Amino acid sequence: MKIATWNVNSIRARLPRLLDWLGRAAPDVVCLQELKVADEEFPGDEIGAAGYRSVWHGQRTYNGVAILARGPLTDVETGLGDASDDDQARVIAASYQGIRFLSAYFPNGQTVGSDKWTYKLQWMERLGGFLGARYSPDGPLVLCGDFNVAPDDRDVARPEEWAGSVLCQAEARQRLAAIATWGFVDAVRLHHQGPGPYSWWDYRMLAFPKGNGLRIDHIFITKPLVTRCTGAWVDRNERKGKLPSDHAPVVIELS
Repeated sequence: MKIATWNVNSIRARLPRLLDWLGRAAPDVVCLQELKVADEEFPGDEIGAAGYRSVWHGQRTYNGVAILARGPLTDVETGLGDASDDDQARVIAASYQGIRFLSAYFPNGQTVGSDKWTYKLQWMERLGGFLGARYSPDGPLVLCGDFNVAPDDRDVARPEEWAGSVLCQAEARQRLAAIATWGFVDAVRLHHQGPGPYSWWDYRMLAFPKGNGLRIDHIFITKPLVTRCTGAWVDRNERKGKLPSDHAPVVIELS
């Protein structure tokens, strides 16, 4: 089974690239983030014509998450299921071939110390509570998405430039480590010890050609899936060419 996660940064802008990539890469499951469309605007018909079922949780202009698969997706849920009145479309969960998948778009945080930064930290804590309440690390679970956190300096091409930013700040890294400690293994690190590979390059300052990347898109798997994980990579070619997302797909394979 080939599993991918990709922040497409507007599914309308990236739909031709997505459909082309699905045809070439042939993943079995794809978790998408930052759709930037309302539910009724999601291109389910076009994705269906490409051979994929899809479920989505949309929001106009911002956020939005989806899961695509080559067969039926069941037990679909959205949100974190807590008492918060948070209406941001950041999490969708579904099951496929005996595995539970979560596609998550973590908050960016904007600037350290801002209200959006506080929301980011609180949201990560809520996600940890959601996992503890709803799932077991002994079950086959995949958490995919744009986590907006580079776990450590191996995940940053130029750590000195990003030190203390919302993507690398110590408290955000600690919150992500706590989520991992619940029962996840970073699938990419099973196959690459770093530095890199990187999954995001800012549109500004020629970051991609200069190699100024960060690994903020992740696939976390629970222990029952670890021995099945036979490969992991970033498809850097999708950051090239006309109208790319600023993120590239992260892909793993399970035997």
